[in-house]
Amino acid sequence: MAEARAMSASSSKSVRLLLAEDNPLVRDLIVKGLEPFCEIEVCQDGGDALLKVVDTPPDVILCDYKMPVLDGRQLFEKLRARDTTRHIPFLFMASRPDIEERLRPLVDGVEDFITKPFLVKDLIRIAKKVIDRLHLEKLQKSASRPGVIQGRLEEMSMIDLMQSLEMGQKSCRLTVRNNGVQGELYFAGGQCRDAKVGKVEGDDAVYKVVLWTAGDFEIDFNAAN
Repeated sequence: MAEARAMSASSSKSVRLLLAEDNPLVRDLIVKGLEPFCEIEVCQDGGDALLKVVDTPPDVILCDYKMPVLDGRQLFEKLRARDTTRHIPFLFMASRPDIEERLRPLVDGVEDFITKPFLVKDLIRIAKKVIDRLHLEKLQKSASRPGVIQGRLEEMSMIDLMQSLEMGQKSCRLTVRNNGVQGELYFAGGQCRDAKVGKVEGDDAVYKVVLWTAGDFEIDFNAAN
């Protein structure tokens, strides 16, 4: 079944991201790239980041490895040692040698590594997958019906929804409606196994609904096929 790979520009402002980066130029570029998708709090060093995370834990942390006061690895280890912060998804930015020699073999539970130097669009793509997944989890927790999430495609696009379900390896039925037309997609283990829009089925149905940018959606985890 077709998989969505492009990145959309929908908003998930319910997610709070803490950015720890001491280079002001890099920091500003990241903020400009991510601010349409989440609320961002900025820190200039690892010590400041530690204080802010302990005081008000964010939903996700995007952190440079080499920073003053505390480097990224020290920050990660201190947060993992605390019950209230050990669950926070952590994204590392570092050079390839640092990732392979100093981080990957020694730190466990990192959400992802972003290799420096990077293109901002690539960083946004990686970070946004995590942001979208967290946004979906928040919607699920606030759902009025157990196991059912409802929302608008203007807030979370079809591509974002499909990527989030894939990352979370979810099994469910995703129903989308646009201008009186309804589509149904069935997921098992995060993969779209079947889809239909009227008389259109399979990959053709997926391609059709992926283009929808407005309408509403419903994810029913009780109706997995």
